[in-house]
Amino acid sequence: MFHGAIPALVTPFKNGAIDRDAFANLIERQIAAGSSALVPCGTTGESATLSHDEHKAVVELCISVSAGRVPVIAGAGSNATSEAIELVEHAKTVGAAAALVICQYYNKPDQAGLEAHFRAINDAVSLPVIVYNVPSRTACDLSPETVGQLAKLPNIIGIKDATGDLGRVSHHGALTQSEQFYQLSGDDMSALGHRAMGGAGCISVTANIAPDLCATMHAAFDAGDLHKAREIEQRLIALHYAMFEVPSPAPAKYLLSKMGLCEAEVRLPIMPPDEAARVVIDEAFATAQL
Repeated sequence: MFHGAIPALVTPFKNGAIDRDAFANLIERQIAAGSSALVPCGTTGESATLSHDEHKAVVELCISVSAGRVPVIAGAGSNATSEAIELVEHAKTVGAAAALVICQYYNKPDQAGLEAHFRAINDAVSLPVIVYNVPSRTACDLSPETVGQLAKLPNIIGIKDATGDLGRVSHHGALTQSEQFYQLSGDDMSALGHRAMGGAGCISVTANIAPDLCATMHAAFDAGDLHKAREIEQRLIALHYAMFEVPSPAPAKYLLSKMGLCEAEVRLPIMPPDEAARVVIDEAFATAQL
């Protein structure tokens, strides 16, 4: 169900408000390009600076516009377990196929606390949950052993791993022993290697800019055409890095604005790319031959 290129969608803003028309157009573009699922209100969607009402509105709009053509994995994370449960409950109520729930940030829980957090969500809401491990942002790391324990729970159906550690794919596979536990990369730079190690796909920042190429790369891998997959990845690799030349999603929104798809507007404390960063981003865009 969850495989291939899955964009972590930006949330377009215009004059401080959500640009609903631009967001709808971005969703249509992703579906037309072959993206296999959509993730609203993840990190790339600036979930940290959305109000609860805005967060819920973005998820609802994504589900409404996509209209069942592709599954929606709703961002629903929080460092407060009760708040995460509320967001997962909302995702279920409005028709999301799954929720993406980040490890608690700032709190720095130990493995027992992380397991208890996800177990509480599993017990509270009957909706598939993909756990999201990104230690560079959360200051805590969900160990493979804890992932193995969580995979035994009925509603924990996968992981988005943004550690960049390809060995974890095999480690998770050995501990979960299930092809129904979806391993998704959260790191564009190593996504192709993640697939080769047994991963199912990538929740991608770059797919905001190059959805057709990202989808084609994963399709080529699935078809066994590694040469084509590598060729595409070599076109995209500079763009993968450029997406983090300054804090994300500023580079993605900058390029989307140049493409006429939405405003470049981001919310503080994220800042637009400065002149030096724009040069790097523009060069990567040109290298990708988009």
